Amino acid sequence: MRQESDNSTPFTPPSLSDLLARFVAEQSERLAGGGLPFEPGSEVQLHEAGAAQAADPRLAWEEAVAALQTAVKSELPRPSAVPDWSGLVSAQEPALDIAFCAGNFPQMVRNLGLLLQSESSGPPAQAARALPAAGLTQWAEASATKPFPQVLLAAGLLRLAHDLERAGRLLKGVAATVPAEWKAAWRNEEAALAWHAGRREEAARLWTGIEGSVPALFNRGMAALFLGKPAAAIAPLRQAVAQLPESSSWHHLGQLYLTLAEMRQ
Repeated sequence: MRQESDNSTPFTPPSLSDLLARFVAEQSERLAGGGLPFEPGSEVQLHEAGAAQAADPRLAWEEAVAALQTAVKSELPRPSAVPDWSGLVSAQEPALDIAFCAGNFPQMVRNLGLLLQSESSGPPAQAARALPAAGLTQWAEASATKPFPQVLLAAGLLRLAHDLERAGRLLKGVAATVPAEWKAAWRNEEAALAWHAGRREEAARLWTGIEGSVPALFNRGMAALFLGKPAAAIAPLRQAVAQLPESSSWHHLGQLYLTLAEMRQ
């Protein structure tokens, strides 16, 4: 007698965080057991089966504001209040070396095969043309008069839209009025802007000077990894990962960067 299959529980594909966590766990077990980590060119190759699926804007928003909530808990706008957010998320190209800062979200790193094969971030990329987001531009410029940290969020979103000039002006415009509790976050955004503008050595120096900041620790390690200094990346990445909750995709991305640093040192 043929048995009917049970379709009562629909299949839910794993999230990027789950995939990152699973991959990192396997690599950590190999390293701990004295085995060799995955190497590109072996029998198993990580690759994308097709075009990468864009991140969910709501989930991306939770990670995009995380850097502004690690030290000081504060009220930030909902994603529905920010013009063009969904379009900005879907317009992002796959990335490798992203900073933990306002606007960025770990789901931007979605090609693990390319990440494993990349020894560094390479030469500075050509400046990308600003994405068309007139509504976001107006909202960001109006945020210059809003309480912290919304102005930092606005600068981060402008940077994500490749409008680096406006993002820089916004950060400089509030430099003299940054409250003490937001100084580290403001400096982190300054460094992130430099990093994503291709001024990587400058960004690395700026992150080195920020104390007591989890995003800065993460970024210090990330920068060292992609500047070809994996041994220097390990300590700050370990400290950052230890302070980030396992429910955060930044925790899993930091763990992935840490594993890569350990493999390459």
